[in-house]
Amino acid sequence: MSRIEVFAPEGAPEIRSGDDLVEIVVPLLELADGDVVVVTSKVISKAEGRVRAGTREAALAEETVRVVARRGGTAIVRTRQGLTMAAAGIDASNVEPGHVVLLPVDPDASARGLRTGLWHRTGRNVAVIVTDTAGRAWREGQTDIAIGAAGLVVAESYAGRVDDYGNELEVTLPAVADEIAGAAELAQGKLGGRPFAVVRGRSDLVLPPGENGLGAGSLVRADGADMFGYGAREAVVRALRGDLADRPPFGAPAPAADLAAAITSTIGLIPSRSGPHGTELLVTRPAGLKRPLAALAFAHGWDVLDLDSPSDVRLRPARP
Repeated sequence: MSRIEVFAPEGAPEIRSGDDLVEIVVPLLELADGDVVVVTSKVISKAEGRVRAGTREAALAEETVRVVARRGGTAIVRTRQGLTMAAAGIDASNVEPGHVVLLPVDPDASARGLRTGLWHRTGRNVAVIVTDTAGRAWREGQTDIAIGAAGLVVAESYAGRVDDYGNELEVTLPAVADEIAGAAELAQGKLGGRPFAVVRGRSDLVLPPGENGLGAGSLVRADGADMFGYGAREAVVRALRGDLADRPPFGAPAPAADLAAAITSTIGLIPSRSGPHGTELLVTRPAGLKRPLAALAFAHGWDVLDLDSPSDVRLRPARP
């Protein structure tokens, strides 16, 4: 029988800048080897002095690398930690009025420090997850995810394994760190004042002492590797604008067949292969369609050559 237990104790004090979280956690949790200690990012941030006076809007620019989408007053941004979150994960709840809490600067490092401290203080080999709440594309509501981790296998690969029917699994990769974060949040609650939890029953995911693993940062897709680097409206605007600084989130150059199909389906022209070894596309007499052609090429990671030509326009994959 497989069994997982989650404990989220009462009695955590208000966390202030400079507080030693190890000294606070130890009396609250009875730890065993193989446990996963789950800590909300908010208490990590408070202890690390990441509380600021002001509003979310005032702090947003400092924490934003790139705006992914904006709808009215809501901004989805890519943060300095590589996360894509509403308002850069800046939170104005459970903090003194007129103040906001920023995400930890390096959540994986925070998790490593807490894990090391718990090992020295208790002699228990535990993993640590730092969590925050995030929305999901295509789904209503939010769930907690792991934004920092230490001593844990954060994603359990099933590639190469065979199911009961003999089918080989190819890309199955459960993000177990996120699953543990979500399970812990069920016990912690949002208003219960229980920022610490222990998840017991997955000691197989906990690494030996001194090994911290890849961390939760390894779960973040690189910019450009995500199919949804911009919101739907933003992608249209940025493709039409064609600023080279906006190109990375669109990803690597698409196959020529994909771009050719997009050109044919949207502006009715049929490109032909050209250039050395057929690596370029040739569009004949685009006339008044040069602007949408350039936008299509940009969105697919291709450069437009001879755009001012009265007859033919060549396209080729952009170089890094």
